[in-house]
Amino acid sequence: MQLPEQVIEDTRKRLHRIAGQVAGIERMLDEGRECRDVVTQMSAATKALEQAGFQLVAAGLTFCVQNPEEAEADGYPLEAVQKMFMKLA
Repeated sequence: MQLPEQVIEDTRKRLHRIAGQVAGIERMLDEGRECRDVVTQMSAATKALEQAGFQLVAAGLTFCVQNPEEAEADGYPLEAVQKMFMKLA
């Protein structure tokens, strides 16, 4: 299944920001920051990663609904994409 270029570009931007968040968390640990502050940042990074995954699955679901035969031929029947969604939920 081919994802729209805009979705791919946006996901890459999100992942780049998430990588920055993770690096910031590592610095916080090195600096001995408060546990609650570290956990708060970890939660934010986790949610950002989940959102990136949901964006990809949403694009996949849209493709499957609009092009069911092509999606199935590519190995992505609607049921498979629904399972991908459930892995993130």
